Amino acid sequence: MPKILIIDDEKVIRSTLKEILEYENYQVSEAQDGEQGLKKIQEEEFDLVLCDVKMPKMDGLEVLEKVAELDKQPQFIMISAHGSIETAVEATKKGAFDFIPKPPDLNRLLLTVRNALDKKNLVSETKVLRKKLSQKLDMVGESPAIKQVKETIEKVAPTDARVLITGPNGTGKELVAHWLHQKSNRSEAPFIAVNCAAIPAELIESELFGHEKGSFTSAVKQRIGKFEQADGGTLFLDEIGDMSLSAQSKVLRALQEHKITRVGGDKDIKVDVRVLAATNKDLKKEIEEGKFREDLYHRLSVILIQVPALKDRKEDIPLLVDKFLEDIAKEYGTAKKEISKEAIAKLQEFPWTGNIRELRNVVERLVILGDKTISLDDVKKYADY
Repeated sequence: MPKILIIDDEKVIRSTLKEILEYENYQVSEAQDGEQGLKKIQEEEFDLVLCDVKMPKMDGLEVLEKVAELDKQPQFIMISAHGSIETAVEATKKGAFDFIPKPPDLNRLLLTVRNALDKKNLVSETKVLRKKLSQKLDMVGESPAIKQVKETIEKVAPTDARVLITGPNGTGKELVAHWLHQKSNRSEAPFIAVNCAAIPAELIESELFGHEKGSFTSAVKQRIGKFEQADGGTLFLDEIGDMSLSAQSKVLRALQEHKITRVGGDKDIKVDVRVLAATNKDLKKEIEEGKFREDLYHRLSVILIQVPALKDRKEDIPLLVDKFLEDIAKEYGTAKKEISKEAIAKLQEFPWTGNIRELRNVVERLVILGDKTISLDDVKKYADY
C-alpha cells in the first residue's frame, strides 16, 4: 500500500485530503508544518508527499530542497492557495512532480497522485535494473593488467575523449566500453553498440547513418541510424577493423564535423555522440595493407586501452569462476555451487584461447554436469582441454 505524507498547516485541508486518499486505499500520515514534515520524511519511508507551499517555520519549497539532499527521495506534489506560474516553475525545477492550486479539484488530484506514484515505481524499477546491470557488467579481477585497465577507465570516462579498445576475442572489450559510458557524464543517455563484423558491407552505412525512404530497393520507409539513436550518448563500434573503406570515410566525417547524412538524403544532421571503438585486429598492419584509413585510426585512438588475454591474468581466474558460479545460480534459480581448490588450480593451467567467454561457458558446463561441489575430476572430464 503506497504511503503518502500530507504537509499542511491547515488542519481542515489535511483532514479532507487524508479522508479522500484513505478512501482510495492509500496509507496516509500528516504533518502540521515543514519542520515536522521533514522530520517524518527523515524517519520514515514515503512514496509521495503532498506539500503546502506557504507554511510557518519552513515553507514547502525549502522542504523540497532539503529532501532532495537525502538518500530517500519521494515524489512531491506541491499545493497552494497563493500559487503563481513562477512558483510552479520554481517547484518543478527543484524536483516537484506537479503543482496543484487550492482548493484542489478532486479528479485532478487523484489522477496526479496516481501518475506521481507510477513515476516513483518506474524510478525504483530503473534503479534495481541498473544495479543488476552493473553487477552483470562488473569488471572482475585484481591482477596488475586488469587494474591498469580500471585505472585508465576512471581517468578517461568523465571526458569526451574517443577510445580505441584492443584485445583478442572474448576478453571483454564491450564490457570496457560499457564502463566508460556508465562512468561518463553521458550515462543517462543511450549506449548504442554496433557489431561492424556482423553487418554486410552493403548495409553498414544504412545501419550507421540511416536512410531515406526509396533510397534503395528495400528502403520502404525512412530509417534512423545508430549515430542518431546515440545522440547525446555513446556509440560503440565493435570490430571496427571489419568496416568497409566507404563507411570508414563517412565515420571520419561524422567525427570531424559532428554531422551525418542519411543514405539517399542531402540534409546534414547534427549529432552529439561520443564514439568508442574496439577491434581484435592489428590496425597498423591493416593500414599498411590499405584496408583501414590511417586518418580514421588517429581520430579513434585518442586513448588506447589494451584488454589483456585471460592467459596473461590467470591470477583472476578464481574470482571470475566465483562470479560466474553466482551469476549462473541466479539465472537457473538454484543454489550456488562450490568448487574445490584443486579444480580451480586445474582451470588456471589451461591456455584459454577463447578467453573469458570460454571460461564462462566451461563454468556453466561444470555447473550442469558436475557434482554438488565441482571437483578436479569434473574439470578433467568436462573441460575441453
